[in-house]
Amino acid sequence: GSTIQWLRDQMNILDEAKDSEAMASQLTQQSNDGCYLVPAFAGLFAPHWRSDARACWVGLTATHHKGHLVRAALEATAYQTKEVLDAMQKDSVNGVTKLKSLKVDGGATQNKWLMQFQADVLADVQVVQPLVMETTSIGAAFAAGLAVGVWTSLEEIQQLWAVQKIYEPNMDDATRERNWKGWQKAVTKSMGWVDEEDEEDDTKKKKEETRLEHIRAIATAALDEADAAAASAGHASITLFLVAVAALAGGFLLGKRHA
Repeated sequence: GSTIQWLRDQMNILDEAKDSEAMASQLTQQSNDGCYLVPAFAGLFAPHWRSDARACWVGLTATHHKGHLVRAALEATAYQTKEVLDAMQKDSVNGVTKLKSLKVDGGATQNKWLMQFQADVLADVQVVQPLVMETTSIGAAFAAGLAVGVWTSLEEIQQLWAVQKIYEPNMDDATRERNWKGWQKAVTKSMGWVDEEDEEDDTKKKKEETRLEHIRAIATAALDEADAAAASAGHASITLFLVAVAALAGGFLLGKRHA
């Protein structure tokens, strides 16, 4: 989500985040013509843990246009998800954990192209899109509802969860492997951009920027999502509960900042 926001707000490539689906869909082929975006704006996190990495577009030619750039941003989300899931499986006991389905949530799940590409990248894993995409908000609403007696048990709440769509892989193995190798190569190009003597100051600055961004995101998202969650549950008390949670979380982060 943050990468798409960057394309919209900083690069002015998109008018609205939802436009990314149409732009990516215009490219009918199963590859992005060798164009990759590694969104390491503050370094690479799991599973690489490289604070010296920075964001980069690679593989660009004169034939690429902004549709390729937007699609590369969406693809990066799917590739990074695969990296984390692969690391989880590798670190599991005896490597026996096998993911059968990935339940997604959040605003990005509205992007049908991204959901299909995520399924394609994961190969043998279903991508399950819920009916209510804001899982975090509805979870808080369920907790509030249990507390005030709207629902009486977890079993009752489980019956409220529903699937909107299941995405199945639809990419041939050769294309999937070629795309994945290209991503892995692109990741290596993002590393080593921060000199050692500059890394500490740069890291501190990025951490502070990230903390402030998270505080703003919590406040904004909670207020927006509280009304939606309350409307779904039909209880205004849930709105108050979510706003209180947002206030507590924001206060906690600000307290840590000034500690």
